[in-house]
Amino acid sequence: MSEATHHPSTWLQCAVAVADPRWQLVCFPHAGGSASFFRDWGHHLPGVRVHAVRYPGRAERLAEPVPTDLRELARATADAVAALPGVPDLPLVLFGHSMGAAVALETARALEARGITPAHLIASGSRDAAYPPPEPATEIDEDDAEVVTRLITLGGTDPELAADPVFQELVLPYIRGDSHMFHSYLPRPEPLLRCPVTTIVGDDDPDADRRPWSELTGGGFREQRVPGDHFYLVPEPPYALVLNSVAAPAEH
Repeated sequence: MSEATHHPSTWLQCAVAVADPRWQLVCFPHAGGSASFFRDWGHHLPGVRVHAVRYPGRAERLAEPVPTDLRELARATADAVAALPGVPDLPLVLFGHSMGAAVALETARALEARGITPAHLIASGSRDAAYPPPEPATEIDEDDAEVVTRLITLGGTDPELAADPVFQELVLPYIRGDSHMFHSYLPRPEPLLRCPVTTIVGDDDPDADRRPWSELTGGGFREQRVPGDHFYLVPEPPYALVLNSVAAPAEH
């Protein structure tokens, strides 16, 4: 990964200013995603300062190398989160979608190793289940048309935009890189999280990430099912569930 500074402004985008927040939310994009995926969330979460993680290799950080090590990415993100104003005094919630849920998990572990315990971790597009068998990072071998077709099938990407050659030239390198990084990531059962975990999964999502979340935390766990597919949160962002995450304790 690049030796870029870990200053919060490099790693975290706060699109909506909140002068006196009650708590802070850090959002981790999916594979191939960027901070802009969460740009409107701050308008719908009153009293919450929303930060979206800026992964290297895309958008404002396009000139930087795409990450290759998920834990290294998480540790760098944790450095930036730990330096945010209000941390650790304000409650801190981590929200990760799909691959972002795994990055959020490792970021939470890195924060807890620093003595900063998040108030909650929300793993979206993921469900509580045994790990699936290892799969190859197919994007490395697929041609561009196959990667684009799978993007459209998963949802979350407009078909017309996905067909644009300029769009493909910009995004396919980091989509492939994210897939390789995610498939190279070897999960570990420990250290156990101290914070509670909630998973949110669409009731029509055959592509949900599978992870034994209830065994990865000692802080309590619950699973929420919502209508929709893997990108249920595009038409119906889970704002109410996010707002309740600080107030409602997870089940043990």
